[in-house]
Amino acid sequence: MSEYQNTRIPATLNIDELARVNEIQRRRLLQLMLAGSAVGVSGVLAGCGGDGSTLLPASSSSGGGSAAASAPAAAPAPAAAPQTQPTQDVPTSSFSVMVLPDTQFYSRYASQKMGMLYQKLYADIDPRYNNPFKAQTQWIASNAQQLKTAFTMHLGDVVDQSWYYSSEKSAPWTPSTDLVGNGQIAANTVQKEWELASQAMQVLEQAKCPYSICAGNHDVGAIGSDMQWGPDWGVGVTGFDNTDGYQDGGSHRVNLFEPYLQVFPTARAQQQSTFGGRHSSGFHEYHVFQAEGNRFLVLSMSWRASDDAIAWANQVIQKNPTLPVILINHQLMGIGQDGVTAADTAYSNYMWDRLIKNNDQIFMAVNGHYHGSCTVTKKNAFGHDVFLMVVDYQMAYMGGNGLMRMYEFDLTHKKIVASSFSPWVPVKPQAELNNFDSAWLTEANQGFTLDIDFAARFGGFNPGFAVPAGTRTKAITQQAKETILTNFKSPTVAASRPASGPDDYPKVANTLAHWRFYSSTAAEGDKFPYQNGQQIADVSPAGANPISVNTWMGKDGDLVWSKSHHPLSAAPGSLRFLNATGSRASYFTTDKTSKLNTEQFLSGYTVEAFVYIDPAFDANVNGWMGILYRLGARSHLQGFGSGEGDTPMMFALSNLMEFQWEIVPTDQATNLTCWSGSISAGQWLHVAIVNDPADGYATTMYVEGAPVLRNNSNMHGIQYVAAQQQMAIGCGQWADGMSTGFLGSLGEIRIVGAPLPPSQWLTARAS
Repeated sequence: MSEYQNTRIPATLNIDELARVNEIQRRRLLQLMLAGSAVGVSGVLAGCGGDGSTLLPASSSSGGGSAAASAPAAAPAPAAAPQTQPTQDVPTSSFSVMVLPDTQFYSRYASQKMGMLYQKLYADIDPRYNNPFKAQTQWIASNAQQLKTAFTMHLGDVVDQSWYYSSEKSAPWTPSTDLVGNGQIAANTVQKEWELASQAMQVLEQAKCPYSICAGNHDVGAIGSDMQWGPDWGVGVTGFDNTDGYQDGGSHRVNLFEPYLQVFPTARAQQQSTFGGRHSSGFHEYHVFQAEGNRFLVLSMSWRASDDAIAWANQVIQKNPTLPVILINHQLMGIGQDGVTAADTAYSNYMWDRLIKNNDQIFMAVNGHYHGSCTVTKKNAFGHDVFLMVVDYQMAYMGGNGLMRMYEFDLTHKKIVASSFSPWVPVKPQAELNNFDSAWLTEANQGFTLDIDFAARFGGFNPGFAVPAGTRTKAITQQAKETILTNFKSPTVAASRPASGPDDYPKVANTLAHWRFYSSTAAEGDKFPYQNGQQIADVSPAGANPISVNTWMGKDGDLVWSKSHHPLSAAPGSLRFLNATGSRASYFTTDKTSKLNTEQFLSGYTVEAFVYIDPAFDANVNGWMGILYRLGARSHLQGFGSGEGDTPMMFALSNLMEFQWEIVPTDQATNLTCWSGSISAGQWLHVAIVNDPADGYATTMYVEGAPVLRNNSNMHGIQYVAAQQQMAIGCGQWADGMSTGFLGSLGEIRIVGAPLPPSQWLTARAS
């Protein structure tokens, strides 16, 4: 039965209700009810706040740790409440501020050196919006007037690999640079990270939409040095433990060539009407914008601000004693492993002590860097609330999928309303949409309301702050929802069907091995028979590649049977791998005589796995844990140096909780990798890795059926070191030594010597 058949569609449904329903149901409702809306008609860019600004046109193809003693404990955060947009019962005085979180993957993977992945994946998209970064700034510029957008703030990590600036022969910015006017937005004649980023931000400049820019750790100097991270300007940072390993006070960055300062120099920032000034390093700046008759100051602090920069920031605030301040800092508050819970860091405590707590004008601070979204409220030295927020989507689907943040400052109703959404998703080609394409996020940490009596909060330093008579009859958040959702049509999503039994999955030719980690006779928690050589059968037709347990690095009780399994796996159970660390593991290997050890996969391949990551995953202990490895250090392969301790084939989980598929092709002396975004522990995931000779040996990783962004091509076959070097399941290897056992559960792993479509994956049914 279709999953839609039980969906009761109400006679009327407003945009608020629409955003709260299940994602697939929401798309279905949109398809049925909103397809003919006129909202989102095409138009030209106009100045921010000026006449003539229109909605972003829809694509014709789509339709659309604990705090330090000096940092007060976090108060119950009003942001924990879900977003509740006030009823426009009276004309409202309001404006919006837009936030661009870490855009690094958009710049990197739209670049030529990375194969222009967005353009390749979405070849039919309108070229004005053919990467998420451009789609974001085009949408801001197009909707600035109707959403009363006063300012846009970039949170840093503008690009991913700043050091490519010189090797790509990127051009610095000059006042005569006009990428938009030269047609390079549409013609795609610039495909370098820094120039792609420059293009995107120039859209705002052309539309007279003021913004602040910020250098993240990926934007600061690495040209001529392998030491990228550290404070600016070489003045040094004191007062906190700089645990990233660079404690030389920033001197390693002195005299380094800084691409950020070439592309976003002070002269470029000075072109904006809101520009107030920059720190002498060029890395920190402030702007003053006006909205609803009041002035606000945005203080943008780049990566690891030095003592000198913080002193400058304090002086900026002192020289503007009546202005409410929004602080932007690439790294400030941290975030828990769940991507939701706020966490203090050594640096956030340092900045709290040196800049935030004694400056009552700072009422909110927003940072990126840490993956996820969270909000916490603290009391400053004056007893007033300071809202601290993390926003960073780079590890979400497709490198962030164009997700951004908007804050509506509703002066009349005394609220700041936060919304998170993607202008990129609605302009993707309709046929390319899948379950991961969320245009408007509804979780409590993504859409929420902060209560703030602006006049009272600012009264101590600005008694003249006034709330003018309102002019809007529709809330800005509501208007933004309509621009994003109204022309967003539902993709066709095939209904999933659980297996009717353990044999209900497609049997396919060229299956080289299929291991099913379950026992039909064991009870939940029963120990796996723990002795060297104990086998798990290969259930492929040939059955030629059983795997045997290795216990020398583990202990009895490290492997236990479970009834838990992925809902689409026909295997009715799994095997739990417990207690794994960098030096402890119980794992399986193929026989030394197995033909799989020397298989080169020249006709392509499909590797599938049902994987569950234990919620106890600790990046410091379990990062880079092995799922499936081909053993043997690649330093033994021709063309590799002695320091190459990694193996010719690795399926692992990184310290950032990304799936990694890395191989050495048979015709190249290099390693090529596919990466997922950051995944969550505590849930079953199906991973499929498909290598297709018909597509130039392109390899695509799919997580829960959706292709990831960071794939690779020209991955022709897989090398091996020696015939006796085995395949290993549940452990990694470095420099010929086993290390970092798998922590979690495995349900099934299947290796097929050919590319398979989804209809033949283990998530499909036999008929």
